[in-house]
Amino acid sequence: MSVVNKQVGGMFFLYGYRGTGKTFMWKTLSDTLRSKGDIVLTVASSGIASLLLPNGRTAHSKFVILVPTLENSTCNIHQGIEQARLLKATKLIIWDEAPMAHKYCFEALDKTLNDFMLMSNSDSVPFGGKVVVFGGDFKQIFPIITRGSRSDIVNATINASYLWDYCTVLKLTKKMHLQSNLTITNAQEIKRFSQWLIDVGEGKLEISNELLIKNFNDHIELIVGHTYPYIQHNYKDEEFLKSRAILASTNEIVDQINDYILNIISGDEKEYLSCDSIDITDVASSESHEAVTPEFLHSFKTSGMPNHKIRIKIGTPIMLIQNLDQVEGL
Repeated sequence: MSVVNKQVGGMFFLYGYRGTGKTFMWKTLSDTLRSKGDIVLTVASSGIASLLLPNGRTAHSKFVILVPTLENSTCNIHQGIEQARLLKATKLIIWDEAPMAHKYCFEALDKTLNDFMLMSNSDSVPFGGKVVVFGGDFKQIFPIITRGSRSDIVNATINASYLWDYCTVLKLTKKMHLQSNLTITNAQEIKRFSQWLIDVGEGKLEISNELLIKNFNDHIELIVGHTYPYIQHNYKDEEFLKSRAILASTNEIVDQINDYILNIISGDEKEYLSCDSIDITDVASSESHEAVTPEFLHSFKTSGMPNHKIRIKIGTPIMLIQNLDQVEGL
């Protein structure tokens, strides 16, 4: 807080695994400064993480970070507009789940703020002299590098950026969940589960036999029935859906799970298809046009784009892969 009050600038990273109080810290910092009339921007690297922050937004949305983000990228915010004035007046920037984002995202914000604040000594003061606090756990998800090696992924993280040289690392280690008024049994259970999560992150966990599914006829039916019991009756219950999830290793398995669940839910089904025609004015030759058939477009599946066919039913949740209009809930 003293750094914010003095406005001398600084970059900090608050490291802590789940349950150590990072979210509580973000709320305390933002509420304290906002109560004084100061501006605090709270962002996260993912949409789900941003929901836990007070007035949280995704970093890409708030700072207009271009996709894909390259080494020379800057935020798509120009001098004189409202967003630029907001950044200039900001006292503190909080960026949660920072290890998930590519280092070029942080460097883009650094270049933009240095430009806005007209910092001539940007080599010694990052982010235009603003106070920026990052947070996260390096045991969790790293940036996704398409067909990248382990070294490529590690090299894309925030601690591989030139900005890391200016960073002060702070650590949270105490499980705050264990400090509440819990019974001895509940406290011990939470402590065991917390240690289990730490062992998973550090690669120390040996999977016991009771956690393995060995005998099954339909693995999709079994895992859905265990994770989402009676989903055909509970699929409209938001609390039921928010309290559980299935993690899949490939998009193909995700499609299989979605198709299975949709088939067991009653109701009329709507089917939506993508455009499958070619703009002939944008094709170099007729041979190229003939090679890209509708059948080929129908079979095309790639990360970041929906499949050709989308099946939905009334009441079934559907996730947008990009924020279209956050104000309107899209």
